[in-house]
Amino acid sequence: MKPTDYSERKIELHGWPVNLTSYRLGDIYYCKADNVSPGAQIARAQGASKQEAEEKALAKAKQRLGATRRNKV
Repeated sequence: MKPTDYSERKIELHGWPVNLTSYRLGDIYYCKADNVSPGAQIARAQGASKQEAEEKALAKAKQRLGATRRNKV
């Protein structure tokens, strides 16, 4: 099975750059939010539509990045 309806975009959440990747496998949409530079995964979600999967992943990413402290260098 190949992924279809693939999309990737960069956004900013709580001052952090985030890469949002979405695709469909079969009847399920998947979405992954990762930080741009090392590509570490922040959140993953799935849903019946692309919008639903992205909203779930963004909600998790907002919660996790909002709780992350930044240290001044």
